[in-house]
Amino acid sequence: MSEIRFYRASEKPFGVFSNLYRREIEFEGETFATSEHAYQAGKPRKPAVRKWLMEAPSPALLAMAAHGLYYWDVAPGWSTSKFDRMRAVLRAKFTQHPDLRKLLLGTGDARLVEAATADSQVNRLWGEVNGVGQNKLGELLMELRAELRDQGADTDTCLTAAE
Repeated sequence: MSEIRFYRASEKPFGVFSNLYRREIEFEGETFATSEHAYQAGKPRKPAVRKWLMEAPSPALLAMAAHGLYYWDVAPGWSTSKFDRMRAVLRAKFTQHPDLRKLLLGTGDARLVEAATADSQVNRLWGEVNGVGQNKLGELLMELRAELRDQGADTDTCLTAAE
């Protein structure tokens, strides 16, 4: 099986798989600048912390700030609910944008890997560093790809996030 590695949002063509890729999505009745914004919006316990995160000057700084939140600022149950939230955010991203869906479906059966360069617990959870990690983002993307394929999603049909 082939493998597609991605990390930086600016990398062509697979940088779009990064949550830092700048493409607005509608999620939970709001418009977010990136899928990272939509994902991290669910993490804070307090509205003021959420607002502060959403005002970060870049998706990378948003992610960095969100990863540094104190325990008491994080919504209860985040450690278990975050994977379902990411799954829903990715579904919104790739069903709202036909070009992104086409690229995802065009990867066939390739293994998708978020290949981080800096070794950290977060990078080893969502991706791999030097081949080591859980690659949760890659797994969720492959799961979504299979789901879209099973639904008969082609490159000319736009699904809604509610489907």
